[in-house]
Amino acid sequence: MADSNLAQDTRATIEAQIIELRNEMGRLSKSLQARASDAADDAEDAFESVKARANGAANSAAKTVRRQAHAVSEAIGENPGTAAAVLSSAGVMGLLVGFAAGYILASGSRR
Repeated sequence: MADSNLAQDTRATIEAQIIELRNEMGRLSKSLQARASDAADDAEDAFESVKARANGAANSAAKTVRRQAHAVSEAIGENPGTAAAVLSSAGVMGLLVGFAAGYILASGSRR
């Protein structure tokens, strides 16, 4: 009989500990879910902040490029002769550099 009571007491103690462990696991799970949710919210906020900054930088760069292109087109419109001379000079220089590079490469392959 004493063994039976001891076994029942032991069983009741183990069952109580199992229930306590299950409750603790539930609390830990809820705590982890809350922390994961907070981390996801923080990551989303950081992403939105970076995205907003990147969009601002891209818009600023686009405005700068537009402004510079407009200034160049105005300068070309005001001075078409000068623009033509500069562009044709750049073309001739590019042609000469191409011929020189071709000559150097061709003479190197003959050796």
